[in-house]
Amino acid sequence: MRIGEYTTMSDQVSFTVVPEGTVTTPKGFRAGGLHCGLKKTERYDLGAILCDVPASAAGVYTLNAFQAAPLRVTQESIAHSGKLQAMIVNSGNANACTGQQGEDDARAMRAASAKALGVAEHHVGVTSTGVIGELLPMGKVLSGIEQLPAKLKLDGGEDFCQSILTTDLVQKMTCVRVVVGGKEVHIAGAAKGSGMIHPNMATMLGFMTTDVAIESEYLQLLLSRITDNTFNMITVDGDTSTNDMVVVMASGLAGGDSLHPGHPDWEAFAAGFQYVGEYLAKAIARDGEGATKLIETTVIGAESDDAARKIVKSIIGSSLVKSAVYGADANWGRIIAAVGYSGQPVNVNTVDIRLGDIAVLEQSRPVKFDEEAALVYLKTDTIQIHVNLHMGEGKATGWGCDLTYDYVRINAAYRT
Repeated sequence: MRIGEYTTMSDQVSFTVVPEGTVTTPKGFRAGGLHCGLKKTERYDLGAILCDVPASAAGVYTLNAFQAAPLRVTQESIAHSGKLQAMIVNSGNANACTGQQGEDDARAMRAASAKALGVAEHHVGVTSTGVIGELLPMGKVLSGIEQLPAKLKLDGGEDFCQSILTTDLVQKMTCVRVVVGGKEVHIAGAAKGSGMIHPNMATMLGFMTTDVAIESEYLQLLLSRITDNTFNMITVDGDTSTNDMVVVMASGLAGGDSLHPGHPDWEAFAAGFQYVGEYLAKAIARDGEGATKLIETTVIGAESDDAARKIVKSIIGSSLVKSAVYGADANWGRIIAAVGYSGQPVNVNTVDIRLGDIAVLEQSRPVKFDEEAALVYLKTDTIQIHVNLHMGEGKATGWGCDLTYDYVRINAAYRT
């Protein structure tokens, strides 16, 4: 967890990272997890977040054409009233490409969870992650749901994080505190993701909670706004999943006036919200299957922000760039090639590239650099690639990871 004060570049709004904060730090939330038998090990594979009251809710979802049944059920729940009171998640089985039976099973999960937790059925969201194309063993799932209420605790954030993991090596969570209308409010998040990461939204599971008072339409506005710069700016392997999504719930139990875009503290809250999304996105990229390094790529001087985002994704998605970073090879030719095939406008005479502080290309001409210094830098665990196109004001930053032998090993035996 990060600890300390973070201030935006404008130095006009700030928030504080809460040490050891989890999705239950905001007022009104409990969470937990248990093992119901979906995984071969004893690791938790069923979890939930429960709010004391129906919470304003918003979500973003994968654009994969084969969107899994639980996503459709969750969208239906949120569309009913813009509220959720509980999110139920299982890992070990994606319940994707399972036809009508899969949809029936997702609805059965929703109904059983509503009954067990004592909430309205349309206030329950469900999601699943794991192997595609296998039916859920509903006997195990429903038995686990019956046991869930006793597992939900104010300090259950870490148990919940364990319940959502698949090939992840680490839990991913963070929390910040922001002052809104003179009252302290919290924004927290938890996520899973390690493989099938190439968001277009979203190829991960993300869960955010907050105790600020806010209407669903403004929460959706904020989530959609930060998604393009955080969750949609990571890649591990170029595969967009069938299942994944980010859902946010706002209890409103911190009190105070309802937050909206015209509120004087809107940007302060938005900065904290952005930080949580970015933290989780970077944590997913850093924990990519088999990864040893985080690759942070920034493109400036593009014709537009959208062009910059696409060029960033082209670079961090390049298997050759990822392999070079793994091998600590300062092969900038792979970077310029990825810029060139991004499909975005580029002046081929004005491109600058740096690896950290080491300039390797200026005005599209090679720069003599210290190969030994570059080798030392590329052996560190966070590699920054900077590209300046000198064409406009567009800019973007994205995150990926290196490509290692272990990525193939993990995915060659994913079902076994």
